Amino acid sequence: QVRLVESGGGLVQAGGSLRLSCAASGNFFSINAMGWYRQAPGKQRELVAVITSGGSANDADSVKGRFTISRDNAKNTVYLQMNSLKPEDTAVYYCNARLRVGLIDYRDYWGQGTQVTVSS
Repeated sequence: QVRLVESGGGLVQAGGSLRLSCAASGNFFSINAMGWYRQAPGKQRELVAVITSGGSANDADSVKGRFTISRDNAKNTVYLQMNSLKPEDTAVYYCNARLRVGLIDYRDYWGQGTQVTVSS
């Protein structure tokens, strides 16, 4: 069984920082891309940032220059450093990972979500 466990959310004032972590565990051969998505009340889930196994990263325009995604392949963990937070960053943040669970079998898994609330 595969699990993605997130941590690091919370309440912060505008301009503050938070660091999210997401660790993958269970039965899989390797991890391909890992990413962070978010969903605000009444809105669709949107991509925040994604990083490949080789370390290439892409960010949404709304977070460029403020958020940084990184990963530690030895720990099967992806991080999201969030700086200069704004009230509009308030959302539930979800970790996503594409895992190789068979010879040619890749599957997407999601974490349970962690709440990030930015007060003005």
